[in-house]
Amino acid sequence: MEKRLGVIGIVIENRQVVPQVNAILSDHADMIIGRMGLPHQDKDVSIIALIVDGTTDQVGAMTGKLGNLKNVTVKSALTKA
Repeated sequence: MEKRLGVIGIVIENRQVVPQVNAILSDHADMIIGRMGLPHQDKDVSIIALIVDGTTDQVGAMTGKLGNLKNVTVKSALTKA
């Protein structure tokens, strides 16, 4: 399968789930090129932006696991080619 370059946005509305998110990201670290995380402690929200290079199956596996966590919202955009 062909690899695609893309961006993934993760919004975490309860910071207690951050360790679970980090565990999933560590499991898929081979396709993560860059990561920026910003906690907003006053609102108990964290936002993570990822730059990824992987197949649609790899990206889907990671975003699916993240999206199944309570209080976590995930959106992705990938190149077409």
